[in-house]
Amino acid sequence: MTSVPRPPQPPTSLSPSRASDFMQCPLLYRFRVIDKLPEKPSEAATRGTLVHAVLERLFDAPAADRTAPRARALIPGQWDRLLESRPELEELFAEDAGGERLARWLGEAEGLVERWFSLEDPTRLEPAEREMFVETELESGLRLRGVIDRVDVAPSGEVRIVDYKTGKAPRPEYADGPLFQMTFYALVIWRLKGVLPRRLQLVYLGSGDVLTYDPVMADLERVERKLMALWDAIARATETGDWRPRPTKLCGWCDHRALCPEFGGTPPVYPLPVRPADADEGGQGRMGPVRAEAGRAVALEGP
Repeated sequence: MTSVPRPPQPPTSLSPSRASDFMQCPLLYRFRVIDKLPEKPSEAATRGTLVHAVLERLFDAPAADRTAPRARALIPGQWDRLLESRPELEELFAEDAGGERLARWLGEAEGLVERWFSLEDPTRLEPAEREMFVETELESGLRLRGVIDRVDVAPSGEVRIVDYKTGKAPRPEYADGPLFQMTFYALVIWRLKGVLPRRLQLVYLGSGDVLTYDPVMADLERVERKLMALWDAIARATETGDWRPRPTKLCGWCDHRALCPEFGGTPPVYPLPVRPADADEGGQGRMGPVRAEAGRAVALEGP
């Protein structure tokens, strides 16, 4: 039986990835969240999904059996499971008749998994949660949601939030994005459990770096204010249909360039009802990082 696609709906929640989309480019957020335009799978993103699955499944084994050879042995089976759940991934290697590209790609995943053992010792870890879906609602009604790679809880009750990254650690001037994501998760944990995480830890498998940050309550309060401003901006764009593109060097990797006005394209007809912007607000220029309301720019560069 063919499923009937759901009609477009206004956004109802915010995740770290979708918040990052809007900060990067409001039009990209619209294409992904409202229009739900399809995107081609990428080798890099799929490799990241595979590596995350292997590191999650490794903790099913007793501590003494969490070895690098066992982790490597999990890769083929997890790749098969991924293909079963997402058949569209077959197209990544559709033209690889001899299997050389696939073998090289799986070898790269294996290298990332092996590097993890030089950064953490899984025989000494007993995660409280793995791939933990979290969701909470703020007093404002904004619903926050996401998936945390790993949550460790010490005997003392202290909480560590861990996120695996299969790329390289960013230069210091670009570190705010990943830290924003982790502080987002810390806020959700605090709202759900009443516990301020003791440590936020980013494990970069691509470069072999482990970055940590110990948040304080002011960090969580700051990111909550930031999310509220961001949500106000999203709500306004949803109501008016005014989603401005924000061209950056990342445009070269965007699947939707053909539909972007910055590259001569025309977006699909906006599928939600719109209302005109208030007459006294005046005109707007090109969208900056985020504009929550006319005349008040909201900085979202860091938590």
